[in-house]
Amino acid sequence: MKLKLSTLFLGAAAMLSSCGAPQDIKSDKNELRAPAYPLVTIDPYTSAWSFTDNLYDGPVKHWTGKDFPFLGVAKVDGQIYRFMGTEELELLPLVKTSEQGKWTAKYTTTKPADGWQNADFNDAAWKEGEGAFGTMENESTAKTQWGEEYIWIRRKADIKDNLQGKNVYLEYSHDDDAIIYVNGVKVVDTGNSAKKHMLAKLPEEAVAALKQGENLIAIYCNNRVANGLIDCGLLVEKDNTQNFTQTAVQKSADVQAMQTNYEFTCGPVDLKLIFTSPLFMDNLDLMARPVNYLTYEVASNDGKTHNVELYFEAGPQWALDQPHQEAVAESFTEGDLVYLKTGSRNQEILGKKGDDVRIDWGYFYLAADKENSTCATGDGKTLRKSFIDGQLTSSKTDGSDKLALVRLLGETKKAEGHLLLGYDDLYSVQYFGENLRPYWNRTGTETILSQFAKADKEYDALMDKCAAFDANLMKEATEAGGRKYAELCALAYRQAIAAHKLVEAPNKDLLFLSKENFSNGSIGTVDITYPSSPLFLMYNPELAKGLMNHIFYYSESGKWNKPFAAHDVGTYPLANGQTYGGDMPVEESGNILVLTAAVAAVEGNADYAQKHWDVLTTWTDYLAEYGLDPDTQLCTDDFAGHFAHNVNLSIKAILGVASYGYLADKLGKKEVAEKYTQKAKEMAAEWVKMADDGDHYRLTFDKPGTWSQKYNLVWDKLMNLQIFPETVAQKEIAYYLGKQNQYGLPLDNRETYTKTDWIMWTATLAPDKATFEKFIDPVYLFMNETTDRVPMSDWVFTDRPNQRGFQARSVVGGYYIKMLEKKLKK
Repeated sequence: MKLKLSTLFLGAAAMLSSCGAPQDIKSDKNELRAPAYPLVTIDPYTSAWSFTDNLYDGPVKHWTGKDFPFLGVAKVDGQIYRFMGTEELELLPLVKTSEQGKWTAKYTTTKPADGWQNADFNDAAWKEGEGAFGTMENESTAKTQWGEEYIWIRRKADIKDNLQGKNVYLEYSHDDDAIIYVNGVKVVDTGNSAKKHMLAKLPEEAVAALKQGENLIAIYCNNRVANGLIDCGLLVEKDNTQNFTQTAVQKSADVQAMQTNYEFTCGPVDLKLIFTSPLFMDNLDLMARPVNYLTYEVASNDGKTHNVELYFEAGPQWALDQPHQEAVAESFTEGDLVYLKTGSRNQEILGKKGDDVRIDWGYFYLAADKENSTCATGDGKTLRKSFIDGQLTSSKTDGSDKLALVRLLGETKKAEGHLLLGYDDLYSVQYFGENLRPYWNRTGTETILSQFAKADKEYDALMDKCAAFDANLMKEATEAGGRKYAELCALAYRQAIAAHKLVEAPNKDLLFLSKENFSNGSIGTVDITYPSSPLFLMYNPELAKGLMNHIFYYSESGKWNKPFAAHDVGTYPLANGQTYGGDMPVEESGNILVLTAAVAAVEGNADYAQKHWDVLTTWTDYLAEYGLDPDTQLCTDDFAGHFAHNVNLSIKAILGVASYGYLADKLGKKEVAEKYTQKAKEMAAEWVKMADDGDHYRLTFDKPGTWSQKYNLVWDKLMNLQIFPETVAQKEIAYYLGKQNQYGLPLDNRETYTKTDWIMWTATLAPDKATFEKFIDPVYLFMNETTDRVPMSDWVFTDRPNQRGFQARSVVGGYYIKMLEKKLKK
């Protein structure tokens, strides 16, 4: 596999090397308007995105939505054109959130009378508590326990300033549905979602309602499932803080697997930008290299020469969890490169864990060719003004220095070059008590500067190689599932890979550890591994093993002693043992068994299974005994809650048993293979009788008139296990076609939401490409039209263009299952 991919990439690069500059080599444009555009994708911490159609319409952000300030400005003949990011709003707290200061309010969990959001409402009977309100066991900012389903809050706020004509913003965090009023004017109605640190600009009506003296913020929140949180405050924008008000004109944006391409017009000059992450899975040292590229090309569009300078500015937030943390910054040269560096002053390595958390140890670097470059650090406004005035000047702040780099292109008709962006995290994860270095420095003999030097040296070859890969992936995915499917796969590629961290275990096992982004922050989650696995099975099964090695070690070491697989090994980045609150016995055991069999199918042998045969046997026997009709428990769709007799979960158990039989056969264990394969077939026969509901199969065995996607069934087809009758998939697919909504097939009959990865799996059960595309088209439409501008969500509504939750997760690697089907059939 590795040799085949390397030959393909090198051959394609050689074939394309005569085409000119790297940025001239492109696959066909991706027409999908991405919900968010990947820019820098290294790992779960160093992950930068554009959440807007135009690169200059909003700030560059971390996938969590926190600002990762990155400004790009062209100066053409003295005229300024901002082409990337925005100058951050300088906002002053007006009414503080719980993270900015203490606040108290009246509240009730019993529905109040109408008019509760108005100033004259009598709340004397309400309780009083300190904000934020939420489930204190899960939300660190919660000061008053709120575990009920609903809460109503009335917060009085004293404002001393006259705010007329000012820009005022509401900052809020909520889980789940929230409605917030300011002096009776509705400002926010989130619908069914859960987000943190959101900003909403107050409409003119709400600003006009603000007065000097006492004001009222009235809040409603609905805690739909388990976690609850509500917090908010007001901020006011400082005056006269913008230097780069004129923007370029963006002409196009195009997401490929490894590259995102932009084109702009900056007056008499055209500008091309390419953000590149060389994530070649057949070369793990390269894939793990913590350096990305930003390529630029300027060209006169009027035939004349023009004086061009490019200004790039990054904020210290790239190396901080919270923007108020103090950072240190410096600039220096090494070899042919000039570097800018920033990191937290208080280097607490692996000191934080959690979901909505960013790294605050290690150092972020921005580098470029030292020739024709100038750089400085300091206050953002000072740096920007000095650039405008013609002489970049350093200054000092109290721990919030920004990094500024200027490329002096001179009088030119055409010029090109590149920047390098990277992160040295020093140590990446803690694995059962031992701090592990990143894979690229697993031996302790590399440095971040050596990685930058290698990246710079290999720039030309890698740009060609990336372009060749992108073009080939788009071609192969189109052949497998159609053009819209291919464009979704291209967008999913970097997101899926960068939601992991690659390290080497003390026993030399490869560990490819996922972060469960915006669901609970777990590390190495098995039911994240399972849906993401098709991408890694496609390109390097060693990475698929890396998704499981920690789970096998956990059981085989005796640290986990239950007769089924664990859910996770901790909360990212601390992998010291399961932290999830409940087990998923059938789910996780079935996941590992099926994926181990899939590795064998790709590799053509079961050597990996042989290494772990004893624990696989234990888990298989558990499934054989308890898996046909599961008792009350969670499945991978744990947001749907605990329930018993789950028909789709039963399929997973049956195929887990079948997978063990498949592996035994490959290992020459004929009697074992026959025993367990026959057991799986007997279970499947019982399943058909228990689940049958006429023209489809049920959601749960005990409830007629229900239905659900049977996405787990796909492995029976892909590995040709022949456990279930072919008529099962045929009947289900025909039924699903009548259940689709505008934006996709619901997960089951209970809700209108869905999981887009599971739709891909369900669609792969279709008998032909045309039917497959009928399921893909609504997913494409959702991604193209969603109003929730975040890195692709996998949990979305099918009747409106909104995410239900989750974003930037690795499970979109599951989109590659249709391509995997084609690979396994060769």
